[in-house]
Amino acid sequence: MAANAEAHQAELKKYLMVFGALLVLTAVTVGVSYIPWLAANHVLAIAVALLVAGVKGSLVACYFMHLLDERGMIFWILALCVLFFITLLLLPVVTSSEVVAGHADKLYGVGK
Repeated sequence: MAANAEAHQAELKKYLMVFGALLVLTAVTVGVSYIPWLAANHVLAIAVALLVAGVKGSLVACYFMHLLDERGMIFWILALCVLFFITLLLLPVVTSSEVVAGHADKLYGVGK
């Protein structure tokens, strides 16, 4: 029972650290808008905001959504998405070549 309580304490500590990091990163996002030389350069300000937002999103996904524990399943889903994406990219190529080859006489006046 004590080991279980220690495990819960370790999990709670991890969640509180991630929550603290999210609070700090939120303060960084707001603080960046008050820096004069950075606020004047909109491209750099947007890049910093996107970088901070990406880190915050990764923290939320990895720890609060427990995606670190599901690494194998995520890679299989990613591979399946890549397979479907390539299939959808190649589908018009295959179907357009069949249509053009089948109707070449109508399209180009061949045989008239």
